[in-house]
Amino acid sequence: MAKQATVVLNCVGPYRHYGEPVVKACIENGTSCIDICGEPQFLELMYWKYHEQAAEKGVYIIGSSGFDSIPADLGVIYTRNKMNGTLTAVESFLTVNSGPEGLCIHDGTWKSAVYGFGDQRNLRKLRNESHPKPIPFVGPKLKRRWPVSYCRELKSYSIPFLGADVSVVRRTQRYLHENLGESPVQYTAYVTVGGITSVIKLMFAGLFFLFFVKFGIGRQLLIKFPWLFSFGYFSKQGPTQKQIDASSFTLTFFGQGYSHGLSVDKNKPNIRICTQVKGPEAGYVATPIAMVQAAMTLLNDASDLPKAGGVFTPGAAFSRTKLIDRLNQRGIEFSVISSSEV
Repeated sequence: MAKQATVVLNCVGPYRHYGEPVVKACIENGTSCIDICGEPQFLELMYWKYHEQAAEKGVYIIGSSGFDSIPADLGVIYTRNKMNGTLTAVESFLTVNSGPEGLCIHDGTWKSAVYGFGDQRNLRKLRNESHPKPIPFVGPKLKRRWPVSYCRELKSYSIPFLGADVSVVRRTQRYLHENLGESPVQYTAYVTVGGITSVIKLMFAGLFFLFFVKFGIGRQLLIKFPWLFSFGYFSKQGPTQKQIDASSFTLTFFGQGYSHGLSVDKNKPNIRICTQVKGPEAGYVATPIAMVQAAMTLLNDASDLPKAGGVFTPGAAFSRTKLIDRLNQRGIEFSVISSSEV
């Protein structure tokens, strides 16, 4: 397969079980590869194992090119490009909108989460062994919110977003700082959960999940009965066509930074900006749009990609390409909501 293609689009997860042979085959045969993985451990491991080999072969291995994590990663870059100054910190809030028939997610995503959280010790070990230098931060350190916090601007409670976005954005910011000399942006991600009833329901689901995921038998139960343990959010059937058609997402970014010429050391941030990425249903509609457009960008904007090949995040690979324009034309829309000096 890899011999016959210029770019392979790999949709087969959980990637911790099935992803590495595809990466290996692509590098051996001089073929680029794009996946839609949302598993930080797999994504980071592929970088440490294969980045140099991919660079030698001149191929691009680009992970997390679906809903995880193109909207977040390119959303931060878009926010930085639209700010009239230096962007130093961004908080993002994901809102998933559903129709009268509610929301449902396929259990493939659930399985990836179960295996990922069950193996957190190895992710920590991988990060410790890789000894990356801390990314410097500009301006005041971005404080994390409480596990349940209220977002006044969106009039909704929020909880930390436990997907791959934070890991991916940080790796992009490291790359842009170390290779292109750009000022790094601090980033945290949250998901809005509506009112207090939803908060209580999610807290119970979260506690069940975190307890069961620690034990082998617990993980087996979580995988066997996703609908039960997720309070109906995940199922083996996935969403119906009606649910897909009525669903959409909005990712809102609140950024802060400094106007040109203002000293970072002695002053507080004096500019704020709010941007959004909006799109259709995340898993079955937005993800294929993002993945296919990433591949088209890889084929058509070659001169704007990093000079050598390697293993990249979407932001590292596509920060200087026309990918955001391509997405805007196909229903994943990037826009500035407001920008002001404080």
